[in-house]
Amino acid sequence: QVQLVESGGGSVQAGGSLRLSCRFSSATYCDNDMSWYRQAPGKERDFVSGIDNDGAATYAASVRGRFTASQNKDKTIFDLQMHNLKPEDTAMYYCKADCYDTSWNLRGTFWGQGTQVTVSS
Repeated sequence: QVQLVESGGGSVQAGGSLRLSCRFSSATYCDNDMSWYRQAPGKERDFVSGIDNDGAATYAASVRGRFTASQNKDKTIFDLQMHNLKPEDTAMYYCKADCYDTSWNLRGTFWGQGTQVTVSS
């Protein structure tokens, strides 16, 4: 019922930029909080950035100052602008949506299929 479709991944050299985009849709009511995670081969999936219901963005320390998260007014498009990319940013990037009902109860957590980011030195 919830669909998340990521796009924008690719291969860049260190110092380059990429913009990831996540399109959100739901067949049922979902007040969504959006976030980006990433997972490098052999490592756990880690938080990168998120925007809460008040519109405040948070970032992992490793990306703060280089990445900027944004979303449109109806929270159907969630972007991650990435600058000054480093080889250690190489990972599969996943969009995540936490869906809340009208009483602010968490109904479910949903993940996109991921988009690959590769940064060469």
